[in-house]
Amino acid sequence: MIQMTAIYVLWLREMIKFVRAKSRIIGAIAMPVFMLVFLGLGFRRVEFPGLPPEIGYIQFLVPGIVGMTLLFTGAFTGISVLMDRQFGFLKEIMVTPASRISIVLGRIAGGATTSIIQALVMLFLSVFLGFVLPSPLMIAGSVIIMLFISINFICIGLILSSVMKDMHGFNTITNFIIYPIFLLSGALFPVQNLPVAIRIFSYLDPLTYGVDALRGLLIGYSVLNVYSDFTIILVTSVILVSASGYSFNKGEKI
Repeated sequence: MIQMTAIYVLWLREMIKFVRAKSRIIGAIAMPVFMLVFLGLGFRRVEFPGLPPEIGYIQFLVPGIVGMTLLFTGAFTGISVLMDRQFGFLKEIMVTPASRISIVLGRIAGGATTSIIQALVMLFLSVFLGFVLPSPLMIAGSVIIMLFISINFICIGLILSSVMKDMHGFNTITNFIIYPIFLLSGALFPVQNLPVAIRIFSYLDPLTYGVDALRGLLIGYSVLNVYSDFTIILVTSVILVSASGYSFNKGEKI
């Protein structure tokens, strides 16, 4: 049974932690800004095979870096679960009447909100490098895509945190998973340029469809249809929410 009060309380807690931890905000966007500036400026005159001539590399790169921000911020949401377990807060909420799925949805809501805020900061900072923002309607549509990208990778972080107890091990395993996801997604270069054998793995990567949908909405260019991209990330979100709820319930037995 879903309990909205429990979801709201856990969401509010994440928002308070996010606002108070200024270093967390700066740290979360520092690497994406670094990559956007140096890759965007360094390759701005390079013509990539597979890209229409009217689309510059900055325009192509920005949706990919937004996807990267969502990926890293979402996947590392699991760290907060490990910290709560270490300091006893997790046990306290697990003995409340709140259902396990409500606790998971509260975590997802808080993580998704902070991820989207950081992604929007990246999007608007990109204007200073020459990125042209689309209409407000397209930006609103991209926020919906950002939401489901976040849900996908927050759930992966929750699944990992429910089966792992060591924070250092969590960081190692998470990095091992998310870097290939990022590099295979086409965030930095067109997926079409990859060898066929590797391209197969790209099409198994949910971030590939998220980044493609963001490009379709933000710059008007996508390899697949935006609706097809959205359908795929919606389905993977539902599957991963169910999997994270099951994994969290199984891994956090009192």
